[in-house]
Amino acid sequence: MTDNSALRQSPQADTPPRGAETLLPPVDVIEDGAGITLYADLPGVPKDRLHLHVEADTLTIEGEIALPAPEGLESIHSEVGLPLYRRVFTLSKELDADRVAAEFSQGVLTLRIPKVEHAQPRRIAIQVG
Repeated sequence: MTDNSALRQSPQADTPPRGAETLLPPVDVIEDGAGITLYADLPGVPKDRLHLHVEADTLTIEGEIALPAPEGLESIHSEVGLPLYRRVFTLSKELDADRVAAEFSQGVLTLRIPKVEHAQPRRIAIQVG
């Protein structure tokens, strides 16, 4: 992603809510002429514990990890010690935050955010005179 892209990591991303520590999920962002597609890896997060918020120009992704131990067993070692993923991005004015489409499958969140009409590339017809 270049500096003039439509999506930027927000400075708020390093500030977890209410003092809770969070994990930063890996995110890939692909930008094309019509908008951006964002892929966030959120393993261990069920759909009912995934929360997306768009407020003004800020996109927030939060997911609560649910990895229960099998009944009757107790974990003696855990490499994922934090229960919450969180990422915050600042959306550029050329993105249409009202038309965000989200899909969640096998721990991967896919968001498609189109550009506003006037920011999308368009073909101009040439008149022959």
